[in-house]
Amino acid sequence: MLEPIKTVEFYQKAPSPQTFAAGEKIFNAGDVEEKLYGVVSGEVELWVNGKLAETIYEGDIFGEGARVHEDRKRFETAIAKTDCHLAYLERPRFLFVVQQTPMFALEVIKSYSDRLRRVKQCL
Repeated sequence: MLEPIKTVEFYQKAPSPQTFAAGEKIFNAGDVEEKLYGVVSGEVELWVNGKLAETIYEGDIFGEGARVHEDRKRFETAIAKTDCHLAYLERPRFLFVVQQTPMFALEVIKSYSDRLRRVKQCL
């Protein structure tokens, strides 16, 4: 089974990842967004209500929540902690990949579940 980031890289429409400089915003809370991201290299911080909620590292995915909610709004703000290369899937391609590769869907659910467990441990 491919790691989620490898699946995102393989199926992304663009030939190369997007590049973000350290400190650059990837998206803001409240944005309506069409992309799920995978970290090819670098680190990304997720901020909620002005507080650092999590750091995403190379090989992980983020932004999946906006893929499954009808309003497609981002809940957190994502900022490149370091220079980053991010692969991405826009919603139509994401839905195609989930349909064609069910193991990818399970990995997305696992990533989301892992993130929720980390939040619960902080409560």
